[in-house]
Amino acid sequence: MTATDIPVLFDTVPTASGHRFGIATLNAPGALNALSLDMVRLLAPRLADWAADPSIAGVWLDGAGDKAFCAGGDLRQLYPTLRTHRHAANPAAEAFFSEEYALDHLIHHYPKPFVAWAHGIVMGGGVGLMAGASHRVVTERTRLAMPEVGIGLFPDVGGSWFLQRMPGRIGLFLALTAAPLDAADTLHVGLGDVYIPHARKAAVRAAIGRTIWHGEAGEDRRHLRTLLADHGDVPAGPSRVAALAGTLDALVAGDDLAAIGARLRTIASDDPWLQAAGAAFAHGSPTSAALTFALWQRTRGMTLGDVLRLEYQAALGCCAHHDFAEGIRAVLVDKDRQPRWQPATPDEVTPAFVDDHLRPRGDLPARLARL
Repeated sequence: MTATDIPVLFDTVPTASGHRFGIATLNAPGALNALSLDMVRLLAPRLADWAADPSIAGVWLDGAGDKAFCAGGDLRQLYPTLRTHRHAANPAAEAFFSEEYALDHLIHHYPKPFVAWAHGIVMGGGVGLMAGASHRVVTERTRLAMPEVGIGLFPDVGGSWFLQRMPGRIGLFLALTAAPLDAADTLHVGLGDVYIPHARKAAVRAAIGRTIWHGEAGEDRRHLRTLLADHGDVPAGPSRVAALAGTLDALVAGDDLAAIGARLRTIASDDPWLQAAGAAFAHGSPTSAALTFALWQRTRGMTLGDVLRLEYQAALGCCAHHDFAEGIRAVLVDKDRQPRWQPATPDEVTPAFVDDHLRPRGDLPARLARL
């Protein structure tokens, strides 16, 4: 097996204090580093080992190539099982979602400094890997989105938790419309910590090697924050999301999804970004919108572990119903961009149908029960 065949590449960088920094690189650039189960199964034990190793001062996670950090979960692998296990237990889906969510939880609670170099496309499962890092770097080419409404899923990987923590109701707007964020937007909503031009990546890595680390998480995180800030800059333009904050909050105000949907489908604006957001909502799965809104309402005040357990049930619910497989077909397999949703309209999505997506299917995996 050559290096190009290995889903995740691992290395360590020596530092001035004798400690090492662990380096993990998602290694599927041809697939925009889409997160596969093989990747998860390589990352999780290595991160756990590095967490327990006193010689490791921190971790750096990035993606191979120049296009993407991680463009989401590798749903092409999952697609055949959705067609063959529609009304039965789906071991592949159970393994993928439970192991992915446990990995995301590990990153959120990692006991050492953790850098996510989020250059290029960051979507879905890639946001899940990035969101929990203690130091999240965005670059001039960062493009971040939670596009699940367009594939019959919902913003998972803890999205029901971290979207709630954005200013106002911006998180709900992003969840319902799949609207993309640039670097300035990502900083504004709190998913990024520092902007560094991608050309400075090697210099940042070299600075990590020259640093004296102390093996104490709080102190080392402060050192890392200063180091990144020393290489940081200001994004080229202001945040569109910040400028439109009042408009976005008004579009998704209230507890009536039908009223919110009516506003999103009839956005009166010359702003192309807003127009595209409204069109994405209108073209998306009505079930995904309803499920996303239900999770937004039900997860207020929940811990991250509780949210991930509920999202696991919701993910298996999506696997058991029509729209998730249909969305993958339309976007990733046949690529006709013409999904045939069932139910086809928001009025046909009943509360009972949403509840069926959220009910437990089988026993909760131990890895999630422990979160």
